Amino acid sequence: MPQSELEKMQSGDWYSCLDPEISTLRHRALEACHEHSVLYPAERGNIGPKLRALFAECADDVRIEARFHCAYGINIHLAEDVFLNVGCVILDTAPVKIGKHSMLGPNVQIYCADHHRDPELRKQHLEIARPVTIGENVWIGGGAIILPGITIGDEAIIGAGSVVTRDVAAGATVVGNPAKPVAR
Repeated sequence: MPQSELEKMQSGDWYSCLDPEISTLRHRALEACHEHSVLYPAERGNIGPKLRALFAECADDVRIEARFHCAYGINIHLAEDVFLNVGCVILDTAPVKIGKHSMLGPNVQIYCADHHRDPELRKQHLEIARPVTIGENVWIGGGAIILPGITIGDEAIIGAGSVVTRDVAAGATVVGNPAKPVAR
């Protein structure tokens, strides 16, 4: 039996991002993100109710500032005491796991979707989903970009504005574009 485009996405195969089933999931995430962004803070609490319900896993004390955007939400796993500052974007075509006590500064972007390098196949809207894993007690400075397939170890620091193109070891500090290790 052939796989659906969603099943291909979930298994890490090439898939069409314009598939109707996938588009429905994206629309649901847009509505949840919108609710989170427009509710009065006292009414919203730490996370809007639709957004919290969308996530694969979300500890009770997770805090996400409005505005926030995610592609699907269903692939996002947020452990205890995670904080996402204003303007964060998570394009969660694959699992995104953020460990306990990790903090993301304003406008941090996490990308799981990777597009085909062949221009003819790219015209067919093919993507592949690569997971992103962020360990415990990680600090990611404002405006940093985390590319598909990256793992960031526990207690690492990502400097503001950095573009993370390679895995980051536990306890390391990286800065720049592309992000490179520096002494702590």
